[in-house]
Formats: sequence, structure tokens, C-alpha cells
Amino acid sequence: MSMRLAACLLLMIAAAHPAHAADAQKIAQAIPAIDRLFADFQVDSHAPGLVYGIVADGRLVHVKGLGVQDLVHKRPVTPDSLFRIASMTKAFTALSILKLREEGKLSLDDLAETYVPEMRGWTYPTKDSPRIRIRDLLTHSAGLVDDNPWGDRQTPLPEADFTHMLQQGVPFSSAPGSHYEYSNFGFALLGRIVAAVSGQPYRRYVEQTLLTPLGMTSSGYEVGEWPLDRRAIGYRWEEGRWKAEPAMRDGAFGAMGGLQTSANDYARWVAFLLSAWPARDDPDAGPVPRAAVRMLAEGSNFVTVAQRNGVSGPSACRQATAYGFGMRVAQDCDLGLTLAHGGGYPGYGSHVMLMPDHGVGIFVFTNRTYTGGAGPAWDAAMVLQKAGALVERVLAVSPLLADGYAAAGRIYAAGTVQAAQERLAMNFLTDNDMDSWRKKLAALKDEVGACRIDAPIKASGNLSGSFTWACEKGRVAGAILLAPTRGAQIQELKLAVKAP
Repeated sequence: MSMRLAACLLLMIAAAHPAHAADAQKIAQAIPAIDRLFADFQVDSHAPGLVYGIVADGRLVHVKGLGVQDLVHKRPVTPDSLFRIASMTKAFTALSILKLREEGKLSLDDLAETYVPEMRGWTYPTKDSPRIRIRDLLTHSAGLVDDNPWGDRQTPLPEADFTHMLQQGVPFSSAPGSHYEYSNFGFALLGRIVAAVSGQPYRRYVEQTLLTPLGMTSSGYEVGEWPLDRRAIGYRWEEGRWKAEPAMRDGAFGAMGGLQTSANDYARWVAFLLSAWPARDDPDAGPVPRAAVRMLAEGSNFVTVAQRNGVSGPSACRQATAYGFGMRVAQDCDLGLTLAHGGGYPGYGSHVMLMPDHGVGIFVFTNRTYTGGAGPAWDAAMVLQKAGALVERVLAVSPLLADGYAAAGRIYAAGTVQAAQERLAMNFLTDNDMDSWRKKLAALKDEVGACRIDAPIKASGNLSGSFTWACEKGRVAGAILLAPTRGAQIQELKLAVKAP
């Protein structure tokens, strides 16, 4: 794909991005405080270099490099410096699987051994163990052992050696499908599946179907293909000094953590992912359909309660979190839906957190072993939230909801549900009869008087919403829920005096 075509595609993705959900001016005002967060982190963590970026409404609105790419020539970190992003690679692998699924070439419930025949002879831990599905590998629930210390060093493993390892079989930590346990080995298997189904090496498939269409021309898996003066050299901090880590070549475990990219390139990836929300009728311009991208947020069944990263974590309400497809998915009481992933690797650390409800993402790369930057990334998100820069997307009011809401207004104005009886679902008057509604409406009117029933309704979906009416002597808070029937009649209507 030509550079011009890639640029045009990115413009199409940006143009299809839904209405603004972030306040650009307030983001700009928050930048000095966020810059200080990352500057302090770079010094305190002994990271030689760091780059971070903020993506909002489809574009990179702020990016900043700190420190140096390497300790010999002291080249400063720039938005074009190349970093290994470690396990943040897993989202590229997951989306590759989802793309193949969209094309009808595999199912997430297919047995992994269908595409990796060496697995067919494995001995499972119990007689009642289910065989591993692709879905189990994506959600780290395949029964494979947590292998971060070991897995990171397997990146350059030759494919032939991986094949031999698979033929020998592996010990299981638990029965597949029984709980969550993070497995780099499992994502290496997904890389094998991508190659088997697509008919080309994993790295080539990702480069051709994801990186090139998104214009990520500075991203790839084989670090030796890039000029040394562009690469951030990886170091570890040991015994009070930095030591260079070996640069690992691409190999059989590249699918779990081998991608190298720049801040400018990675911002395109973040913008593409965020553009999948919310679901809508716009043209689908991306290399993977929006519906498939949103599947990254489908968590496994093994939900846990977790503390938010960063300084606000101990005092914040706990998150409900699970591992989706290549992303950790959490509902946060301040930030809404979040997708996040860290990356730890010999010589590198990274973190990304996305806030789809607001169209905002924050990411950070460092060139120090296992120094990911999750704390300042989430602290930066909270700086934006407290500054009022994160604006919740407003859902459009569907014609069905507008019609139901108008009926609710007629009911209140007339003081009887008979005013809109044709709009009532069959359960409505069996749950509360006509006389009960007449008494309830009379009591409300006695307390607050006539109300402005033309106030806007806030949709929570195509068939539900809430509203507040200003009245002569107070306010009424209401909620409406329509039925899943033709015409979507009203199945529930709640009206109550709203406290001042």
C-alpha cells in the first residue's frame, strides 16, 4: 500500500470518528501537570529515556520525549525514537485473530490443535480437562503457567525449536478454562495459528494487514532492520548503574511481545482502536471492522476486583476487571470503560490505557527493563478527569425513544396513563393499575405542580433514557424503559420528586 493511500485511509478513520468526547482546551491546560508526572517518573525510575503521548478524538494531541535513546551517543528521545513495546504487542496478535475470524477463516471456539497439530498429543492435567480453544489462549485461561520471567527471553527462539518444544508437550498449571493465568507461551501459540491460517509468517501478516494500512511505517518485529541511530537501546538498572540488555531478534515468540514502534506510529494504532466506539452507521474504513475491534473489550469469565494504578488507587473505588482479548478490561468509577495493558521486557517497559467512553488514550514507552509507567499514565488520566477534559459521549436519542418520551410527557400533563394508552406494553398496567397511576400522578402534581415536559432526555441506549423536568415547585426525575416488541412500547416509567 502506498504512503498516500495509507494517509488517505487514516484520514477516513479520523473523519469517521464520532463527535468530540474530550475538551481540547482543557487537555491543553492540563499538559504542564502531566509533563511533570512523567518527568518525575523518568528520574525516579532511573529510565534513560521515555516518551509519552495523549491521543484524543482521533489524533495525537500531545507527545513528549525525555532523556536519551542511548547512553553512548546521548541521542535525545523523540516522537520518532523506536522502542520495543513488549506485551502491548498482544493486542496486535489478538486483533489479527479477530480479523481472521471476521473473514470466516477460523472460530474462537475452534480447538487450537486444529491449526497447531503438535498439540494433539499433549497430556492434559485431568481426565475431565477440556481441550484448549483459541478463545482460551486469547484470555489467558488455557491452563498454561504464568511465564513472564521465562517468556520474555524466548522472543528469538527459532521456529524449528518451538516446533520441537510443542511436540514434546508442556506441563499444565491447571485445567483449561478453570481460571486466569497470564501466558506468553499461549500468545506464541496464537502467532502460530495466525501463520497457519493466513499462509504467511505471523510478522508479515501483522505488517501487511495492520501496520501498513494504518500508515505505521516505522513499526515492525525485526529490530535489526532499522538504523541504530533511531533505536532506543534497552538498559537495566543494576547495582546503581545502567547495563545494556541484549537486543533480541524476532522469532517464534514475537507474537507475545516483539513489536518495535515509535510514539508517532503507535498514536495511529491508539486512534484506530478508539475510533471503534461507539457503534454507529458510519462507513467502516479501518483494516479491521469496528465490531471486531470492540471485541478486545470482551472480558473472560474470571472477573476480579483490582486497585487502580497510580497515586489515586488506594483511595479510589475498586475496579471490576478481567482480561479481554489482548487487553485488560476494567470498569472504573471515574473513567468509565478502560482498556489497558503493560509491557515488561529486557531493556524496555511500556503501558497504554484507553478510555473509549471519552475517545482518549495515553501511552508511555521507556528503555529500562520492566519500567512500564502504568502509574503516571493512570495519574495523567485522573488529571484530565479532574480538569473536566474528559467529556462523556452523548448518545443520540432514537426515534423510538423520542416517541416513548413524548408519551411519558402526555401522561404527566393529563394526570392519567390513558393519555398514552396505545404506547403501553402489556405488562405496564398489570404491574401498576390505572387507579394506582392516577393517584401517584396526582400526588406528584400536588407537590411540584405543572412541569416543563419538553426537557431533553439523556439516552442510555436506543430503548432507555433518563430525564429531569423543571416544575413550578421543584423538579421531577424520571426514567423510561421500552419493551423489546415491535413499536417498542413503554414497559416501565419511573417518576419521582428530585431533591434539590
